[in-house]
Amino acid sequence: MATNITWHGNITHEERKVLAKQSGLTIWLTGLSGSGKSSIACLLEEHLLKRGYNSYRLDGDNIRFGLNSDLGFSDDDRNENIRRISYVSKLFNDSCTFIIVSFISPFKKERENARKIHEADNLPFIEAYVDAPLEVVEARDPKGLYKKARQGIIKEFTGISSPYEAPEDPEIHLKNYDSPIEKSVEQIVKYLEENNYIK
Repeated sequence: MATNITWHGNITHEERKVLAKQSGLTIWLTGLSGSGKSSIACLLEEHLLKRGYNSYRLDGDNIRFGLNSDLGFSDDDRNENIRRISYVSKLFNDSCTFIIVSFISPFKKERENARKIHEADNLPFIEAYVDAPLEVVEARDPKGLYKKARQGIIKEFTGISSPYEAPEDPEIHLKNYDSPIEKSVEQIVKYLEENNYIK
């Protein structure tokens, strides 16, 4: 880490909340490829914006077109991918934006680190597990990735040749395999309302 750097502060986070008229929040959606994370994130972002909450979505695929275009899918690169996004989402959160993170984020340790990065600055972090069994997402296979992974064309593919460590105690557990995505969004919104993040 560079030593010749200084953090330049301005207004406090509390002052920013008053000026922005809302608090920040990170909603971290994790689950296997094809579990519905991106679809849920898109619908949730739209719902929150329509209710007047400044919201933004960070999608695992989208980020790899720019910020993380230099990363592959080895364990080290996956860890670096999540480390970067953890800090980006923290910055959005600190700016009083509702940030919706939609990443496979397969490793428990990296998700725990993401939480710690937020909690170090008293910023709320909500883990939402988009739970769809391997047999379900493999049958969906919207991008044809599971088929390629089974054929050995794609190496280090989560759920096939690389592990997915499911959350043990997420704030929100979405069983997204026997109900429409609207139900998952309703479940998240209900949690936010009950915990006074939104009114």
